Amino acid sequence: MIMRPGQQLLLPANPLFIWGSLAGAFGLNLLLNIALWGRAPWAPDLLALTLVFWGVHQPQRIGIGAAFVFGLLMDVHQGSVLGQHALAYSVLNFLAIAIHRRLLWFTLASQSVHVLPLLIAAHSVALAVRLMVGGNFPGFSMLLAPLIEALLWPLASMLLLLPQRRAPDPDANRPL
Repeated sequence: MIMRPGQQLLLPANPLFIWGSLAGAFGLNLLLNIALWGRAPWAPDLLALTLVFWGVHQPQRIGIGAAFVFGLLMDVHQGSVLGQHALAYSVLNFLAIAIHRRLLWFTLASQSVHVLPLLIAAHSVALAVRLMVGGNFPGFSMLLAPLIEALLWPLASMLLLLPQRRAPDPDANRPL
């Protein structure tokens, strides 16, 4: 693959780190939903953000099946309609995999603009499923969640790519 000028060559992603980051994002979602602000409609979905990131950067390792399983786990945790998050995460990961080659050519700020419609689509799918089964509309503050997630994209990208940015054998000539 042709790289952008100035782009750093990354090490291969460790599968344990990928799955560990997904499990950590799932745990953070559980913690944020229970402890800090409850199930606020504006709260960012960190698991969705992590799934999009790995769907873009490692589509051969994190597919739609993984997104579906994590969605079922979120459905069980939140007590929502079984399949609501599973469908939303599956659609989200499908769209992330569909644009992953194009997205990597942009800067982090531009990537967050490109990721925003994906996140809006995932929240819209979850809302549509919720409304179809007779749930209540959570309010217009839910429009903030995809915006907050898109603003978190550069931070998530920097944090999740840190292990791949180090040199395989650091020495005096390659301190990174």
